This record gives sequence, structure tokens and C-alpha cells, in this order.
Amino acid sequence: MYAYIDGKLAFKCPTYVVIDAGGIGFQINISLNTYGAIQDTERCKLYTWLHVKEDGHTLYGFYEEGERRLFLHLISVSGIGPNTGRMILSSITPSEIQTAIVQGDVPLIQRIKGIGPKSAQRMILELQDKLKKEGPDSLINMPSHNTAKDEALSALVMLGFAKNVAEKSLDTAIKTGSENLSVEQLIKIALKNL
Repeated sequence: MYAYIDGKLAFKCPTYVVIDAGGIGFQINISLNTYGAIQDTERCKLYTWLHVKEDGHTLYGFYEEGERRLFLHLISVSGIGPNTGRMILSSITPSEIQTAIVQGDVPLIQRIKGIGPKSAQRMILELQDKLKKEGPDSLINMPSHNTAKDEALSALVMLGFAKNVAEKSLDTAIKTGSENLSVEQLIKIALKNL
């Protein structure tokens, strides 16, 4: 519902912040990773996710879009809710979490409070292929869309194609097409080759 909230940082503690945006104070739960990244800035922009339950609505905020995407992957695993997802992101860095899942490092994941051996194995089982498919650090770094090829690649990955396969298809499309292909044209040509 809310992609991000940008405003004046009214209050900050290790578990949540209050951002004043347009005269409304939004209380947003954060991870320690986000808490460390915020520093003492006066203005703050957090990428958010709204958790709706029958007894309340809770906002979760992340300093980087990549951390939010990783959080959404984590809570998609059965048995891992938003609070556990936030605990995971508070225990080790997002890049360490991603690497541990891709490499199947059960002992590292088990060291996180609230994650036992079964939960760690379930996380690896359910997320390993997704994270491998998206490529290294794709969740951590916000993709920079400098060229039509970058934007087309991002779109193809979001459609579910493996990054390396989509990249080869785009390279072929660029070689066969003219130099100034639009993003849409690149995607159409690449989809025919996939």
C-alpha cells in the first residue's frame, strides 16, 4: 500500500522510528541494519511494507529497497512472520543472509535468535533457487537503470527468467537489432528468443 515514506525523522530508537510526513507521524518498525544506516539524519526516506492483521496494522521500514525485497522473501517462508523477518535482518547483514541461503549455510542461519534447524533448512529450501536465479547481490543493491538493456534485463528477471539466460537473450537482440532499440522493443525481441 505504501511504497515509501519520506519526511522529517521525529524519533528514532533501535526498534522503530517516527517519521513526520505531511503533518502525520508514522511509527515504522525497523531492523538494526536500518537503524545503523539512518545515522542522525534530519530527513529520512524508508521503503515500507504494511502488515495487516485483524487486530492492527503495522508498518515495517527499510533503508534500502533491497533490504525490503529480502524481507518479503523471508516472510514468504512458512513459519516466518514479520517480527522474525525483522529479527533476521537485525542479527546479520542482508548480504550475509543472502549468501548463507544461497550457499546452504545452516549453522550461520541457526545462530539467529528464533531460528531453529528446521526453520533454517526450510528457509534454504524455499529461497535458495529464487535467490540464485536473481543473481548475486540483486536483492541488496538497488538496480541502476542506466541503459535500455539494464531496464529490459530487470523486467525479464521480474517476469521470472533467470538473469544469465535473459542477459544472453538481450545480447542477441542487441546484435540483431538496430542500435537505438527502446526497452519495449528489446523485451519483445528477447522474449521471442527465450
